[in-house]
Amino acid sequence: MNSEPMPSVRPSRAPHWYAIPLRVFLLTFIGTLICFAVSLLLAIIGTVATAALHHVHPDMRIAYRHIALPLALVAGSLIFICALVLEIRHYRQAKTLSAIEKMS
Repeated sequence: MNSEPMPSVRPSRAPHWYAIPLRVFLLTFIGTLICFAVSLLLAIIGTVATAALHHVHPDMRIAYRHIALPLALVAGSLIFICALVLEIRHYRQAKTLSAIEKMS
């Protein structure tokens, strides 16, 4: 038999609303950069392959201006909306759980 007392559980902190914009901004920024990098890589590969098939020099402006940048802007907008919805949902859930924990 173990006669040691059980460790006390520390109460969790109440959630803070001002952390939401910071997390949303970081997720949006990092996600947009990753989407831009991946779409630029694929656009460069596609541009080089197309130029090789037509026996011309590849125009990399197409990869940047017409493919990677618009895709990154669309992906960044979607990431922003999803991150905002998820962070607000997480904040409200944590706030409710904190209130329940204080009651018991």
